[in-house]
Amino acid sequence: MTFERWLDEADRVLVAAGAGLSAAAGYDYSDTERFAELFPALHRRGLRARYQLIGLPLPPALLWGYWSVHVDDIRFGEEPNPVYARLRERVGPRDHFVLTSNVDGLFARNGFAEERVWTPQGDYGRYQCETPCTRETWPSRPVVEAALAACDAATGETSAVPSCPRCGGPVFLNVHKGPEYVPDHHLPAGRRLRDWLDDSAGKGLLAIEIGAGWSTPGVVRRPVEQIVRALPGARLVRVNRDHAEVPGDLAGRALALRAGVADVIA
Repeated sequence: MTFERWLDEADRVLVAAGAGLSAAAGYDYSDTERFAELFPALHRRGLRARYQLIGLPLPPALLWGYWSVHVDDIRFGEEPNPVYARLRERVGPRDHFVLTSNVDGLFARNGFAEERVWTPQGDYGRYQCETPCTRETWPSRPVVEAALAACDAATGETSAVPSCPRCGGPVFLNVHKGPEYVPDHHLPAGRRLRDWLDDSAGKGLLAIEIGAGWSTPGVVRRPVEQIVRALPGARLVRVNRDHAEVPGDLAGRALALRAGVADVIA
């Protein structure tokens, strides 16, 4: 198989991942059964999946009731994930870096060095002022746990709505949902990735792009194509069940695998 051969021949690996990877790992925002289990109050209101909550305006008590359960489930689990752990095994001892639009921390939680993971869309593990009144961001686990502990399962609301430590105003998770996003905490990893790529010319780079479709192509899909174009000898393997097509100008240097993410990684 060409993928196996290209991986064997690679000296460096860029893992680029979108939502499809986490969905294959069990964190599927369209999973209606899991939604009904975790969010019975919202289910009674007619909502059926997590993706419906993205950007949905809710009263603060209900907003943080939902997000505390969601983030606790997807970001702060302690158990290793077999899909991500297997991907780490496949990369092996090769020099590598990660670019991902996912904000769930699953790479760092499954053996990938945190300093070699760039998450330009942010991370559920931090929160920020919504104004923002400051460029500072803070670890979100304390406020998520407090909101979760004060959550009423019958209503889905929490009495522990967090506020900005600086101005007392509304806060949200440190993820890119609009112009208020503060990316500062994540920029150093982006600079490290840039330097790593600058040093990758002629070093047998293989970009493995997994589950990155067309919802935000400017974050993963397009940049990865440009990286492969810019580095002589670089190759691209695109793993995507629905959108595996590769650009014609990368013929011979790009492989489309239209298959389930978990099957390919295994």
